[in-house]
Amino acid sequence: MATPKTPGTPEAPGATGTAETTAAAGRAGAAGAPRALLTGWFSFLHGEATAGDVLALERVREVLDRSGTPHDTAWSPGFRPEGPHLEDADPARYTHVVFVCGPLHGPQVAQLHERYPDCVRVAVGVSVVDPGDPAVRGFHHVLPRDADGARPTADLAAAAPEAPAAPVAGVILTRGQGEYGGRRRHEEVAALVTGWLARTDCARVELDTRLADGDWRLCATPAQLQSVLARLDVVVTDRLHGLVLALRAGVPALAVDPVAGGAKVTAQARVHRWPALVPAERLTGLELDRWWRWCLTEGRAAARRRRQAFRRAPDRNQGEALARLLRPERPEPGTAPAPPGTGRVRR
Repeated sequence: MATPKTPGTPEAPGATGTAETTAAAGRAGAAGAPRALLTGWFSFLHGEATAGDVLALERVREVLDRSGTPHDTAWSPGFRPEGPHLEDADPARYTHVVFVCGPLHGPQVAQLHERYPDCVRVAVGVSVVDPGDPAVRGFHHVLPRDADGARPTADLAAAAPEAPAAPVAGVILTRGQGEYGGRRRHEEVAALVTGWLARTDCARVELDTRLADGDWRLCATPAQLQSVLARLDVVVTDRLHGLVLALRAGVPALAVDPVAGGAKVTAQARVHRWPALVPAERLTGLELDRWWRWCLTEGRAAARRRRQAFRRAPDRNQGEALARLLRPERPEPGTAPAPPGTGRVRR
């Protein structure tokens, strides 16, 4: 990495870069081959890792890799419990500390200057709100994306290296359905499925089949929900209509029946000959993995075939029976009107 400028020399118009002393520059230069510690808001216990921050980090990593500069990244324990974390990063190991992306302010950022006083400290792709903030003043160099008096530059995330697209999974779960009483396994199913989803490489979109007028978080019409479903790669659901509406959109559904012994989700899977169904009693991460792979391979074509079958009125038995029941009939002369129904279930 480049030899640091004299503290106080601006890196860009309006982007002041000062340090308490010039000693760090000399000590870093005498340390031999450079090694950088990459930090950001994604490094702090009370910070956060956003997609933009991490993409900016990926861009910085790419630049350093091309220049042959070794580097490590410090992660927040709340985001990457396995580390490495700031407390694991021995200051004596590094010649440079790079702070990547986000607003440059506050005590957490300022503490980097105290922990790494002998390193050359550089901030890149940051927003400078207050140039007098100790968090800003402690850096030898500040390369801002925006600062008063400085021309804005493109955010680092815009030039981040491309990564393979992840499958997009709609998630439709319920924790209700009290009508099933002691057969309910909804809480256990939801806990296992969501825990598995958190470990699965996919983009998760939580959805609800409920409609609402005026609540932006819910769809207002079935067509709106169908438009979302049609853009997914897979739907993970323990709801009957999660399964049916996914297949209606031609999207494979990984369905779980949350009722012990099977209930309406199992019944619909059987009607539509849909194999990707996991009973609550057999629900494991391995079973979900197996059907996940199927949904993203053979399941795509299978779902499209079900969609075509749906267009041929798969409810014709119920539909025709209802039409017959509602068709006006003339009673035989002298006969009484039919008595009220008894709730008999037609087989």
